[in-house]
Parts: sequence; C-alpha cells; structure tokens
Amino acid sequence: MRNWIPASSAAAAIAPLAAELGKATERLAESSGTAIGALLNVTFGNAAELIIGVTALRSGLTDVVKASITGDIMGNLLLVLGTALLAGGLGHPTQTFNAAAVRSRTTMLLLAATAMIAPAAYHHLAGDHATRHEDGLSFEVSIVLIVSYVLGLVFSLRTHRELFATLPGESGTAKEQNQTPSSSWLVAVLALVTILTAWMSEILVGCIGPVAQRLGMTQVFIGVIVVAMVGNAAEHSTAVLVAIKDRMDLALSIAIGSSIQIALFVAPLLVLASYLVGPAPINLVLTPAEVLAVTFSVVIAGQICGDGESNWFEGVQLLAVYAIVAMLFYFLPAG
Repeated sequence: MRNWIPASSAAAAIAPLAAELGKATERLAESSGTAIGALLNVTFGNAAELIIGVTALRSGLTDVVKASITGDIMGNLLLVLGTALLAGGLGHPTQTFNAAAVRSRTTMLLLAATAMIAPAAYHHLAGDHATRHEDGLSFEVSIVLIVSYVLGLVFSLRTHRELFATLPGESGTAKEQNQTPSSSWLVAVLALVTILTAWMSEILVGCIGPVAQRLGMTQVFIGVIVVAMVGNAAEHSTAVLVAIKDRMDLALSIAIGSSIQIALFVAPLLVLASYLVGPAPINLVLTPAEVLAVTFSVVIAGQICGDGESNWFEGVQLLAVYAIVAMLFYFLPAG
C-alpha cells in the first residue's frame, strides 16, 4: 500500500499534465500547418516517454525501457489511433485524409519495424557469438535510425512538403485562430508542464518494481501497457480532440508521427544515452512477443489507413487488436 499510493497518484497526475501539454501544442501550431503542428505536438508529448526512459535507465530497469518503447509504438498505432478513428467516426460517417502522406509515414514505420526485428533476429540466430556484438549492432543501428529520422523531417517539411498538405477544410476555424494565445505564453506553459511531468515520471518509475510485484504484473507488462499508456496521454487527448473536429490529417499525423519519432529517434537516443547514464548499455534486442506486437501494429495500421478514408468500425478493429496484444503481455510469464 505504501508504494501503491504514490505510484497511482503519480500516474493520475501525469495524464492531465499531458493533456494540457497537448492542448497547448495544438494552439501553438494553429498558424504553422499540419506537418509542423503535429511535429510540435508529438515532440513535446514524447517528452514524458523520454523522461521516463532516462529515469528508468538510471534505475537499471532496462526491461522496462525496452518494453515501454514497444508499448509507445503499439499504443500510438492501436490505442491512440483506434480511439481517434472511433471518436471521429461517431460524429462523421466517413472521414477523409491525405492517403499519400499516410503511406509515406507507414513506410517509415516499416523501416522502424525492420530495425526492431534485425537485432532480435541476430540475437536468436548468431548463438553465443551474438552476446559479444549485439550491443555494438544496436549502437550502429541507432545511429542509422537517427539519421533516417532527420532526413525524413527534411523530406516532409522542406523538399516534398506538398505531399503532406492538408486536405481542404481541415485547417482550424477563424474563431479558433483568433482565440490562440501568444506563442511566448504557450511556450512557457509547455516548459512548466514538461518540468512537472518529469517530476511525476520519476516518482512513477521509482515505484514500478514494488507495485508490479504486489499486483502480480511483470515488468514487461508494466512497460508495454501501463507506462506507455501514461506516456501516450498527450497524443491520446490531442488526437481524439482533433478527430472529433474532423481534422483527420492532424489526428493521423500525431498518432503515426509519434510512433515514428519513438522508433526512429527516442529509442535510439535512449540506447546512446545508456552509455552515459545507465549502469550498463542497453540494446535493441526485443523479446519475440515485443517484435510481433510492433510488426502487427505497423502492418494493421498501414492497412486500415492506406485508402485515405476512415470510419468508426476501423477504430474498433484497432482497439480490438490492442486489447488482444495487451492480454498476451499480461499472461506472459516473467523472464
């Protein structure tokens, strides 16, 4: 009980903080366009994941770090995107968005899935030889992923930004734009919320071990489902809010863009950071269940969003897959 109270309080506190962060970034991006607005939202929203990851690294919770990476990708593609499609579809029979932009982003996710599969395949296929080189392989793969992510930003924001243009009617209304507070005030709000999120995240991670043991949960389940769900609160609230407003290009840019940033930037950055802040370096070797979860999430999300249209039932399908995978991780034995 002594550990349960601060853990539940910290988790409950992060959710509204992340929601406020999401609202502030959406307002900050009103005059910047969908691509830049989504990038701002996922970048500030993923601050919670990065903070949780660094804090867990310092505590030596490498399983939680790698599980949270899986959970963040899976949560954004299945839980966040599924809820957004469901919420938007209940008020709009069919919603449309830029299919070319979504296909480009899902291709980046296939790159991420490949990067997650390769170290795990090497670990299981190379035998005793793997243990001597898998840290080095993960380090090199991390550098490739970060470079790919930066070049992807150049592609989407500069050289081919017309491919990511918002469909007509998706921009905010004139009333919303006139009510947007000053940028300096919103940046101050973002800074304050990020600091508070860091504080609550440190409390949450510090209580994971005792709480998981008391509730009979494995560290992998806590990382994949609980920690990731808390960290995704910013993307969840903002994506659902804009989907209800029928701004599906922005909603999909947030949900899919967050997964891309986690897989191609945050995860490799945590690998590099582990050499500085962790007791020992971590690698990108995921368990078979984690590899399957990431792969299924990428393939199913790409299949559902590839036609440029969505409805509420497609949201239900994504949520059903998320529930099935969550049950898989819950019943997996520790170790």
